[in-house]
Amino acid sequence: MGVVIIDGSTVRDFVGDEALFNKSVEERFAALDLNGDGVLSRYELRKAFETFRLLEAHFGVDVVTPPDQLTQLYDSIFDKFDCDHSGTVDLDEFRSEMKKIMLAIADGLGSCPIQMALDDDDDGQNFLKKAADLEASKTPPSTSTSTA
Repeated sequence: MGVVIIDGSTVRDFVGDEALFNKSVEERFAALDLNGDGVLSRYELRKAFETFRLLEAHFGVDVVTPPDQLTQLYDSIFDKFDCDHSGTVDLDEFRSEMKKIMLAIADGLGSCPIQMALDDDDDGQNFLKKAADLEASKTPPSTSTSTA
């Protein structure tokens, strides 16, 4: 588990770095595309969102959510990603929705920095961690000088 400090500008800078953002989205998309057919099915996207445990935990305490309520949530998320209503999510649709989500996070954070604990077991796929890493790469290394 790593701790990062981010604010809205950190996330906006990451989304604004088109090459890095697109590469990150493409990597995440490829990881989610379990059968390698170049699109995400309802099942593949649901499996990804299930790992987030959106409704299954409340302040770290497991809660029981009826399966039909979970299905309804995951179906509505899929429908939001499936912009052309083709029944699958292609890379462009995924990229577009991830950009909207990241910019919404940036708006929510505003200019107040927050500390976040992020899991290290995501194979380097966490967008907020990548945003923090981009921010850190812009900071010149500190040099310490001692006065004797």
